[in-house]
Amino acid sequence: MDLGLKGKVALITGGSDGIGKAAAEVLAEEGAHVVIIARRAEVLEAAVADIRAKGGTVLGIVADVTDAAAVERFVAEAVSHFGRLDIVVNNAGTSSAGPFQDATDEIWQDDIDLKLFAAIRVSRAAIPHLRRQGGGRIINLTTVSGKQPAAKSVPTSVTRAAGIALTKALSKEFAADNILVNTVCVGVFKSGQQARAAERQHLAPDQHYANLGSGVPLGRVGEAREAGNVIAFLASEAASYVTGASINVDGGTSGVV
Repeated sequence: MDLGLKGKVALITGGSDGIGKAAAEVLAEEGAHVVIIARRAEVLEAAVADIRAKGGTVLGIVADVTDAAAVERFVAEAVSHFGRLDIVVNNAGTSSAGPFQDATDEIWQDDIDLKLFAAIRVSRAAIPHLRRQGGGRIINLTTVSGKQPAAKSVPTSVTRAAGIALTKALSKEFAADNILVNTVCVGVFKSGQQARAAERQHLAPDQHYANLGSGVPLGRVGEAREAGNVIAFLASEAASYVTGASINVDGGTSGVV
């Protein structure tokens, strides 16, 4: 199926690893020009090289999404480089879940800045450019814990719930501009972060993933590309009547739809 993405420009935060990189790869394969944002220069450079080696058109920008000035800069740089902006994927984030009593003000603030405020700032900077194109897509990456928080799941479950609410609010406000806003609520996926978790537990990655997958109805953790495919669908013309939706991509883990 032709997703109608050829020549579109997509900006992806946290795009050097995991789901962000997978989304960039799928979008590039569909003919989109991708801009990936990440903090670690060496990891970003490797991701850019991988995408280019597969024939994709990609620009990598080293930036911290918690820095408001940096957000304004990299959105402007993306538009300057490719001349337009059509798709925004707010993917930057990390898992930060623990007991409520252990979560200090600093832990809460760091999580809010990385997950919620980054999505707010990137979307705010991008919307004028999306309007100029006659519409576009904003896709926010959240988690199923934002819908169904577990014990010892803060601050992530709370900031992700805010991301889901942000998605719905923006979808209502900017529907008249043909800016479609959706969220992908993910479960457990293979990623660099999970690989590092395996190292800390002195486990081989396969064993770590097998342990995690035992609690998933499908019996395994997700491959990053499986989430990337859903992101590409939401970015495409095939999803032209989908906005304000939250799609669980979690192997059946969540108890809520």
